[in-house]
Amino acid sequence: MKTIEEDNKRTEIFKVLSDINRLQMIRILYKSHREMTCSEVGEKLNISKSTVSYHFKLLRSVGLTNTRREGQNKYLSINLVTFKIYLPGFLETL
Repeated sequence: MKTIEEDNKRTEIFKVLSDINRLQMIRILYKSHREMTCSEVGEKLNISKSTVSYHFKLLRSVGLTNTRREGQNKYLSINLVTFKIYLPGFLETL
């Protein structure tokens, strides 16, 4: 049986994923099979680096993405563990 904590976590994840930009960002990262910078993602979506950074902050807050800083760049990637636990099979539907 699923716990209340797990259901609360899923609720937060779904709230974050309810924005089309964030959903598209997840798709881009998943299909790239590599880390990407905010600039790279922004170019693909035709949105500013600051907007991408804002959306990734929300994605990271619920554990959907990882961020690694190297110098001035932030490298973003999918947190596969979170998807496997809370949304199994979701990424494959993108």
